[in-house]
Amino acid sequence: MTLRELELFYYLTENPHVSQLAQKINISQSAISLAIKSLEKKLTEPLFDRIGKKLILNERGRLFKEKTYKHYLALKDAQELFTKNKLSGILKITSSKTLGEFIMPQIFFDFLVQHPNTSIIQDIKNSTQIIQMILDGTIDMGIVEIETNEPHIMKTKLGTDKLIIVTSDSTLANKSLFIDQLFSKKWILREQGSGTREIFLNSLGNTAKELNLFMQFTGFEEIKTLLKNNKDVITCLSKSVVLDEMQRGELFEVNLININLQRNLYLLYNKNKYKTNLFSTFQKHLQKSFQLY
Repeated sequence: MTLRELELFYYLTENPHVSQLAQKINISQSAISLAIKSLEKKLTEPLFDRIGKKLILNERGRLFKEKTYKHYLALKDAQELFTKNKLSGILKITSSKTLGEFIMPQIFFDFLVQHPNTSIIQDIKNSTQIIQMILDGTIDMGIVEIETNEPHIMKTKLGTDKLIIVTSDSTLANKSLFIDQLFSKKWILREQGSGTREIFLNSLGNTAKELNLFMQFTGFEEIKTLLKNNKDVITCLSKSVVLDEMQRGELFEVNLININLQRNLYLLYNKNKYKTNLFSTFQKHLQKSFQLY
């Protein structure tokens, strides 16, 4: 069996749609199918069930992946060390919504410019979902803004981020207020599982029960639109999310007394994750980038 056959096998265990995978890694569907058939022939049994247009990993395939994946990564790492080719490979990275939409795109772009033979499969989920994906081993790393003490997860602090209270009511912009003075407002927050929401509510302690939680949303644009159109609406978001609107004078920060809404930003990965040369190189790039953030 070849490293290329194994590489395509592991890709398919994550994305059973051959057509989608072919488009993503720029290879023909027939080449993928031939490689998998060749691997199965060498092992003398199928690793996938053919269901419709999908290749679904069967029980023997799951066992094969479990027994070989770490060794495959070690071989790939050794190959990179002994070849003159530039850094290559594919990383699967999932970021929380604030980071994924406003901070990580430039970091990804800069890395891919420096290492054109690499690829990054990126996704955006809320922080709770990312932690579960790390535990399940379905992604290489996650970028989040909540604390976790999960024993199977390694955590590296990248930097800090500031959450602020935001409104379109300009009369609140130059005031310093206690949080209970804002309880009569219609509060709109991110969905449950969001790091922004969790940190904000935890900072309020028992007083969070008195908050008039009017609506909740997954996306930022819906929240910002409601803020701009309704002066009695208020929310808590990362300053990076509303920076442009604040500079245009459309939204304003409300200063809070005795509440600290600064949060830490973390890189997470499974403690059993094999750290390839590509993984380690991106980790260093990530940490360096956040020093400038």
